[in-house]
Amino acid sequence: MTNTIKITPVSGLCTVRAGGAILGESRAAWELREGDLEPVIYFPAGDIATAFLDDSDTTSHCPQKGDARYYSIQTKSTVIEDAAWYYADPVLAVSAIKGHIAFFTDKVTVEKI
Repeated sequence: MTNTIKITPVSGLCTVRAGGAILGESRAAWELREGDLEPVIYFPAGDIATAFLDDSDTTSHCPQKGDARYYSIQTKSTVIEDAAWYYADPVLAVSAIKGHIAFFTDKVTVEKI
């Protein structure tokens, strides 16, 4: 794996769903590709129903992106722990993702339509 990061706008509509509900839709999402890892879609926070997101105590640090904070998602029937993350103050090279939220695709459904 290399440490190369590339951020590009996503053409078309992106959606995120959890527990059968649509949490957000966006035509202004970014796709972040980091080395050999799977691409990650970052949604503008304004396009997400943040009322379903609860701040988590979980944090992490990435030398290429900065300090991440996590959200858990409250659905009708359960809480999906640490299902999303964001960089409140990302490093300059990835500043495009500031104000955006990404989701773990093994916990929720993220689609490019």
